[in-house]
Amino acid sequence: MANDTAVFGRVWTWVVPAREADWDSLYQEQLPRIYNFFRFRVGAGPVAEDLTSATFEKAWRARHRYRRDLGAFSTWLYTIARNVATDHFRQQRHHLPLEAAHEVAAPGTAADSAERRSDAAHLGRLMERLEDRERELLSRKYGAGLTNRAIARLTGLSESNVGTVLHRTIGELRAEWQSTESKPSERSS
Repeated sequence: MANDTAVFGRVWTWVVPAREADWDSLYQEQLPRIYNFFRFRVGAGPVAEDLTSATFEKAWRARHRYRRDLGAFSTWLYTIARNVATDHFRQQRHHLPLEAAHEVAAPGTAADSAERRSDAAHLGRLMERLEDRERELLSRKYGAGLTNRAIARLTGLSESNVGTVLHRTIGELRAEWQSTESKPSERSS
């Protein structure tokens, strides 16, 4: 009998639609991750907040279409967030992936603050050169704080492929950073 209850519990989670889910819990759990996903892509501030809000609004309106048997709620929500980001970038026609990263850094002297802003702008320029897929993986890993396994589930890539792409991309960014460190005129542009 206990075995039947366990099987019924698993089947029930597949059948229960998202409209009956605990939206308050899901919202509290996913809000920081979705916001950080957008913050990493468009910078902190009202744009990231608006895109986060749009993502949750779309999820709420489409909650009757979510099916637990097809994927986790976070997977469904990140798909919506990715589509919201794509729509935003299509409208903007330009990318500003780390424009306000200096706001998150620890306070210091004016020189430290200026250096952080310069470094953030430099990193943003380097990231603009990346392919969309590489930027997407970096934003999910470092912006949203997801594990390679979670990113793999969201993207359909294998976990080892995610790790390999991230490792290679970070290596390329590091090499480009170091090559421009010796050329101050290139960094200040």
